[in-house]
Amino acid sequence: MKKSIEIAPHIEALFGTRDENLHVLEDGLNINIDLRSNAIDLEGAAGDVARAQQVFADYDHLQRSGYTFGNGDLNSMLRVLIADPKATLRGLAEAGRQRSFGRRVVQPKSVNQRRYLEAIEKHDMVFGVGPAGTGKTYLAVAMAISALLAKRVNRIILARPAVEAGERLGFLPGTLQDKIDPYLRPLYDALYDMLDPEKVDRFLEKNVIEIAPIAFMRGRTLNDSFVILDEAQNTTSEQMKMFVTRLGFNSKAVITGDITQIDLPSARRSGLLEAIDILKNVEGLNFVYFDESDVVRHHLVQRIIRAYDEHKTKVAEQQMSLLEGKAGANGKTNGTDVPQWEADAVPSEELRSEE
Repeated sequence: MKKSIEIAPHIEALFGTRDENLHVLEDGLNINIDLRSNAIDLEGAAGDVARAQQVFADYDHLQRSGYTFGNGDLNSMLRVLIADPKATLRGLAEAGRQRSFGRRVVQPKSVNQRRYLEAIEKHDMVFGVGPAGTGKTYLAVAMAISALLAKRVNRIILARPAVEAGERLGFLPGTLQDKIDPYLRPLYDALYDMLDPEKVDRFLEKNVIEIAPIAFMRGRTLNDSFVILDEAQNTTSEQMKMFVTRLGFNSKAVITGDITQIDLPSARRSGLLEAIDILKNVEGLNFVYFDESDVVRHHLVQRIIRAYDEHKTKVAEQQMSLLEGKAGANGKTNGTDVPQWEADAVPSEELRSEE
């Protein structure tokens, strides 16, 4: 099917730098777009051409209504639109406009980010799990600010476990706040990015926004609050259970974490991993999982995350083949599922008692 549409005023802004947005539409919808002096020719399957035509019509409507696209927002919306056949450019843009994020307009840049925002709106407790750079914390803080400015909650509480990331920092001078601030800096960064610094400082001074280590949550009931637990992979089992049972009336909780970056001592199991196992079937909760395709940092970050994942899989396969080789060399098992060579390596109870 071939369809020609008239070029509307200022439609060229839709094309993007070096027509990159048109290439996104062509590749995603499997159509051909031909630019002529006074029209645009769309060629492809009828349904795909109709979706592309709707994109141009939506863009024209948004331009006439005064909507302005932030840097990279249009390209991100087109990618979300292509991944979700039910989405429209106008719907995505107006959904973002309905939320007030202070001085920022925050748009989901992937399908999973969109699901994340919708899950936070619909559920009282949401887990966002995935690698660094996927917007888990930033979007959660944005939704918290939106809820506060719309007076749906009275305060924001941001918590984080104070765990050193693979290094010993030793004694930190200063007051208690001075000691814990370095661990909470990413939360401050998100706040100052979305609100005027004076407003952030005023909210912090009046405890409208509270930032604290997770240990400070014990014994509290959090009513009329938007609570965020960041870096949840570094909570212990006890800390996670304590946190998820703090939720009071008219409150929301968002728990974010990256299960590939656990900094707990090897003997301790991550509270986030345990919570995923225990709470996955609890009604009213929602889990949103991100992957490297959701990364919104430098494009190299996506490749780096993919390389680490591939290396982890390769190492796991090598270890499995070694175990199978040793088990095969020793032949039988000792009446259990444990290979004989592995059972021989475990000290008997008598030896343990002598030790």
